[in-house]
Amino acid sequence: MKLIGPFRQVVTLANLPLRGKLSDEQLEIIVDGGILVNNNKIEKIGNFETLKSENQDLEIEAIEGEQVVLPAFVDSHTHICFGGNRANDFAMRNAGKTYLEIAESGGGIWSSVQHTRNASEEELLKTLLERIDFLISLGITTIEVKSGYGLNVENELKMLRIIKKAQEQTKATLVPTCLAAHLKPKDFEGGNKEYLDYIVTEILPKVKEEGLAKRVDIFIEKSAFQPEESKDFLLKTKDLGFEITVHADQFTPGSSRIAVEVGAKSADHLEATIDDDIDFLAQSDTVATALPGASLGLGEKFTPARKLLDAGAIVAIASDWNPGSAPMGNLITQASILATFEKLTTAEILSGITFRSAFALGLEDRGKLKEGMKADFVTFKTNNFQNVLYNQGSLKAENIYIDGNKI
Repeated sequence: MKLIGPFRQVVTLANLPLRGKLSDEQLEIIVDGGILVNNNKIEKIGNFETLKSENQDLEIEAIEGEQVVLPAFVDSHTHICFGGNRANDFAMRNAGKTYLEIAESGGGIWSSVQHTRNASEEELLKTLLERIDFLISLGITTIEVKSGYGLNVENELKMLRIIKKAQEQTKATLVPTCLAAHLKPKDFEGGNKEYLDYIVTEILPKVKEEGLAKRVDIFIEKSAFQPEESKDFLLKTKDLGFEITVHADQFTPGSSRIAVEVGAKSADHLEATIDDDIDFLAQSDTVATALPGASLGLGEKFTPARKLLDAGAIVAIASDWNPGSAPMGNLITQASILATFEKLTTAEILSGITFRSAFALGLEDRGKLKEGMKADFVTFKTNNFQNVLYNQGSLKAENIYIDGNKI
């Protein structure tokens, strides 16, 4: 066994509930604490000197100076496997161009599809691993990664195989999601329904056969797929044995209700969610995932996280890192900014980027510092954990641990 510490503060999140609003007074903070690790899991959390005296033949990993430790962060919604760059989209959008005008000039999602299709597997793997390393440097050790820039059998499988290769080369946990239903590709002959049927009959069976993903996503929006055809598609994917998640209510309301009705693990975006649907979400186990990076990238309003939490919803926060609407990728900065606009407590933010995000991915073995949990945690060189969010991402992680080992 290994004892790591002492830490000025151990912020465990251990006693916090899965859903609803939280006060900072609910946070369990162990002063001068230590973490006892055994076989990649947390054996015990407590006072460092007490743990040291109670256990024999320990390997001691001493922490120098004043540091605080938190559960490692979870980013439950990213699009970080992509080719190309859409800086011109950002510039055009800020200059007042519409979505249609940007698309007509060669931008938009279709631009990323073309770049990703044309990129070599080596290039896509290299850039994906670079983005994973950046997220790890922030203290994020569990990362969802979507396909969705291939949009045909060959290139969706190419993306998912690259994500699988990346998993073999990183210590972070990658959670692949098939987003072949990102939008109907321009080169597909047929309508939306035909394309969704093509995904169900041609793409997903091969994804399942190769074990490339257990999750399926769809973008329900006027510019992508309509509610009823999306609901039919989601039910078919469930019948194939996939878990589902939904891009919901980004610009128009209504699709979060579909996510709940089909039993989706999460409904992500929700910037346009109306009050009735907030209550509907709150009465379900579907996680409401806020994506503040998209709001910042597009200049749109934020997910109504305060209303969702007050209604009793499970609220997670993810980066939505993608080349178009959310190019920043810094989850800590985004979550800190969301907190100021939505008046979220530190406990709510920390829960939203740890165990609540993990729940959205079906992973309940991480996100809290407590006995039996995966020993993933992050330290910051400060004497007060509040400084992590207060500095809005400029206070960098000092050490990142995966399975109890510093990486």
